[in-house]
Amino acid sequence: MITFDDFMRLDIRIGTVTGADKVEGADKLIRLELDLGGEHRQVVVGMAPTYAPEEFIGKQVPILVNLEPRKLKGVESRGMIMAVDVDGKPVLLLPDKEVPPGSVVR
Repeated sequence: MITFDDFMRLDIRIGTVTGADKVEGADKLIRLELDLGGEHRQVVVGMAPTYAPEEFIGKQVPILVNLEPRKLKGVESRGMIMAVDVDGKPVLLLPDKEVPPGSVVR
């Protein structure tokens, strides 16, 4: 169990995917470029077995933005996309209507 204060420390926002490409030399990794409303970020996701890079373009996805940056195959990832795990495969979470990039998830 975590406390409510622990939960409130998570900064989850909606990012609009503006670019996506495979990470060279990696079978599972895709590099996403996201618009967070005044800020642009790059996030690396391990979803290539399920999604083609072009499937991400224009989608709005929740991203954990206050996660410590990490390098994957030499590419810096500055956040984590939220998804559902169904039988070991990711399924993207998406708002049911368009929202401004950078909107806070509560």
